[in-house]
Amino acid sequence: MSTLRALARAQAVASGRAQPVATVRHLHLSERPLVLVPLALAGEANAPLAAMVGAAPDEARLLVVPQPRNRDQRFAFAAELAAIVLPYLDEFRDLTEAVPVDRGRDVRHRYVDAPQLLVPNPAGITFLRLFGRSTRFRRTDGDYPVHQSVPLLGRWLTFFAERAEQPGSSALLALTEALTLHWATGQSVVEDLHLPAVLGWLDPPAGLTGAEAAARAEDPAHGPPAGPATDPDFDNRRLAPAIEAYTRAGDDPAARAAAYDELAGLLRDQLAPTWELMWRGVGLLRTLPAGARVAGRWAGDRDAFTAHAEHVDAGGGPQPRRDGAVAAALRLQRLERASTAWAVQRAYDDPLVMAEHRLSGEAFVGEVTLADPARVDDSGKRPVLRPRIQVVTTEPVPMPVGARLYSPQRPAQKATVVFVTPGADGKTEVVLELSGGMGRGLTAPPGSVPEVGERICLTSLSDGFLPGGAFPAPEETPWTHGGPPGTAAAPPDPAPAEDWS
Repeated sequence: MSTLRALARAQAVASGRAQPVATVRHLHLSERPLVLVPLALAGEANAPLAAMVGAAPDEARLLVVPQPRNRDQRFAFAAELAAIVLPYLDEFRDLTEAVPVDRGRDVRHRYVDAPQLLVPNPAGITFLRLFGRSTRFRRTDGDYPVHQSVPLLGRWLTFFAERAEQPGSSALLALTEALTLHWATGQSVVEDLHLPAVLGWLDPPAGLTGAEAAARAEDPAHGPPAGPATDPDFDNRRLAPAIEAYTRAGDDPAARAAAYDELAGLLRDQLAPTWELMWRGVGLLRTLPAGARVAGRWAGDRDAFTAHAEHVDAGGGPQPRRDGAVAAALRLQRLERASTAWAVQRAYDDPLVMAEHRLSGEAFVGEVTLADPARVDDSGKRPVLRPRIQVVTTEPVPMPVGARLYSPQRPAQKATVVFVTPGADGKTEVVLELSGGMGRGLTAPPGSVPEVGERICLTSLSDGFLPGGAFPAPEETPWTHGGPPGTAAAPPDPAPAEDWS
């Protein structure tokens, strides 16, 4: 936890309300996100019990599994969920746009928008990941067939779960993480996983402090948890008898319908409060303007959505159960690069985030006191424009001479440290030589060189391109890493009694 976030948490406790730790929204929010609130049966490995799904506050659909231990009912639930999710995905596959590649010599096409799934907390993402893994290999013929939409749903849920691992991706979001990225509550990180408690700090009822609202939200008497786990007391006293009553109804249509209605009403009461909280949280996020680099990251999500849709349309196979050695290394490198870019882009977009890097010595803010925008360096084979500026700051400058710095205001420009002169009055003079972002001529365009009196931020964080590493082709995987991957067929469907885990 950074110093500023710790301070914000302390201020939240003192003021009784969550404190902002961002000035802009660092995540994309779709105009029509698909909200999914899942519930799982306790004591069973990812056994779906119910879900509330919809793309608008008044479009909630309740899906119920009356007997979660019954395999047929589980996959009937998956088919019902697919009937909602897959048409929603198809809504984004009508329009495409041309994207220039290879410096404009060619173009590729991608969808102009992409779907977005929202779940209450990270446990909801885990539920979708495991549910996708348990359905994407199912067969639609032979022994124990499932509806043809079930394996397709599993592949798409796996796609969204994998995108959720990508730092900066907005394809699948846990609302608790999205909210606490922008506000600091006065409770622990573990308590921040509870959506009602988080919203208690962000938007407490009249007459209550954030701490009081959060404590009240954690009391089962004032509302159910946000799933996918349920309250043990609810499981023992109300849920288990309702499931047992449905089972005892047997083949009696009237008794079975009555037991189903009672169970569905019970589960609706568990899901409806969280459904309302989800849309309240979305409304809070919409109050923040989107950061400048959010659109670029969402373009990456659209690229991924387009690529996976084309893979599915071309008859490609489901995602493997485990990555091979090369695929795992590529995935790790991709996540590491995305994590670095995510941290830098947030700092460039948001002064509050950059302030954390200023405290750690990775950035400083100062005023330009001298500027020579017409300076030309003719020591090489041809003269090049190399303006110099002097920045005076009261903040520490641990960067050595020769270090390259960057400014969020001019990200394409590099500033090389020439001199660092500490002053007796606590101020430090830093002389910088500029390159890039000024065209190819010997005259700098207006505004490309900081002017005297301008306050600028300079940081060692770079938003530039990060080259990838070199990896062998999958078929050239060395024997030390398992050798080339095999081409094993998908495993057969298990018997009904096999656990889904």
